[in-house]
Amino acid sequence: MKPARILFVCLGNICRSPLAEGILRHVAGDGLVDVDSAGTGGWHIGDPPDRRSIAVARKHGIDIAGQRCRKVQAGDFEAFDLIFAMDRSNLAHLRALAPPEVQHKLHLFLDYTLGTTRDVPDPYYEGPEGFETVYNMLFEGCTSLTGRLDERS
Repeated sequence: MKPARILFVCLGNICRSPLAEGILRHVAGDGLVDVDSAGTGGWHIGDPPDRRSIAVARKHGIDIAGQRCRKVQAGDFEAFDLIFAMDRSNLAHLRALAPPEVQHKLHLFLDYTLGTTRDVPDPYYEGPEGFETVYNMLFEGCTSLTGRLDERS
């Protein structure tokens, strides 16, 4: 079975989506996923993730320091099997950009993974505890997601 191609999307691609990318890579291991992250905004293109995302990932044994921020591109809608928005605002932005034939690939992350329509909150204006909370939400969702991907035929 070929790896599932998964894209995580948040606003700037510096806090939530790069953290989700690193966590999924960590929990899924090799071969199950081909994962990337992007932002709906382009303010941080080429930058590493926020230092607080790097720190919370490192605290849990995950290295995301080598990742670089990028903006969602038109080709992403065809290239990825599943595209997860971290919140409803970014999901709406993705839905406006995506062609009708790929709308089925777009999902709110926690809704798809945990069956709850909650947003993953943006921790940008929070301290370390906000990043830890987001890490825990993403870890729970990514763990659930790997179980669902194992069920693919």
